[in-house]
Amino acid sequence: MSHKLPSTSAPVLQMDSLAPELKVRDWVRGEPLASFQQGELYILEFCGTCCDSCEGAMLNLIELQETYKDSGVEVVAVAAHENAASAGEAQAHLDAWLAQFKKLNFRVGLDDTGTMDTFWMQPSFSIEIPQAFVIDRDSRIAFIGHPGKLPEVLPKILDGTWRTSAQAQAAERERIAEDEPKARNEALKTQIKGKIAAAEEIEDWKTALAASEEGVALDPDDLSFRYAHVHLLLHRLHDMQAGLPALRQFIRDAINTNYECMLQLAFGLLFDPAYDYSKFPSVERFAMGKELSEHILAQSRLNDDYDKVCSYEMVAAYYHASGNKDRAIELLEVALKLLDGPDPDMDGLKEGFLPHLLQTLANYEGEEVCYGDVCVVPQTNIPNGATPNAEQENPAERGALE
Repeated sequence: MSHKLPSTSAPVLQMDSLAPELKVRDWVRGEPLASFQQGELYILEFCGTCCDSCEGAMLNLIELQETYKDSGVEVVAVAAHENAASAGEAQAHLDAWLAQFKKLNFRVGLDDTGTMDTFWMQPSFSIEIPQAFVIDRDSRIAFIGHPGKLPEVLPKILDGTWRTSAQAQAAERERIAEDEPKARNEALKTQIKGKIAAAEEIEDWKTALAASEEGVALDPDDLSFRYAHVHLLLHRLHDMQAGLPALRQFIRDAINTNYECMLQLAFGLLFDPAYDYSKFPSVERFAMGKELSEHILAQSRLNDDYDKVCSYEMVAAYYHASGNKDRAIELLEVALKLLDGPDPDMDGLKEGFLPHLLQTLANYEGEEVCYGDVCVVPQTNIPNGATPNAEQENPAERGALE
């Protein structure tokens, strides 16, 4: 995620600054909050579904809200960095992610307009999530930083000793000194991403590719640049000679780091039904898909039903495309059963996943599928990326789920 630096006319947001406006497009949990109220103390956290440490941060905030609920503290979380094709899809992803949090006891907002970034993240040189802002009772900023520091800082803010302390002043100077250079680098990356987007808008794939390479050179670890580079090579320019090695490295890094977002992006490069795979060597494609799918299914995190549903639905695409329709259907049916599990948190996940899960199952079975009172018929003329000889080229295993 990237952010522009504040313009010369925009004030830097730091400790003792007046809190900016609260502009959230939609509240997905809790009652809407129009503005911060004088006399109340707020913790505003920026979180997101594609953030490894955000889950732990959310759990800690639940505890903080419970501990300090009688002290006039109110926690508010905002997801402002969701990558999705539409607002509806972004909300579905967020709803599914929030379903895993038991006893969620604070408001959660979704903002995909960029407003909260412009008002909060950019002026404070904040470039990573989770990021917390504490708004004191006088509506001024008392703290900016990682939410993991809140248990130590919050009691001092509540008793009025933090903002005037030498410790707070030193911490804020250190934060700005560390984050401002990072923010300037992010500003350069934002410009490059703008070049990529502008070139893609007019389907100038070579210019977009050159910009993505510029981005990779600037920051080899930036996932968006790496993804854009591989995507453009394979799915826009169909340059298999350069694209396949880049994809293999992308998948290798995704597996080695076990970064969930990277695993999902890698899988999409191989099996997104929107892409034409006619020029993609099927043996290579299914070999990479097999390695990626087996890694995803073998993860210890799949002890959680939430992760099982997400992973089974995704990996089913590999088995279907490779010709093992029975295994694909098996995975989807198990995912469907898990949605009816005893955990009440699965209800939110069901709302986000059920429509697509049923439609995919109907498409794979080639006949109507019913779930309760809901029946779905197969869609026609939907590309699946499979080749006529997929089964022969890559006979997938038909082992039972463990």
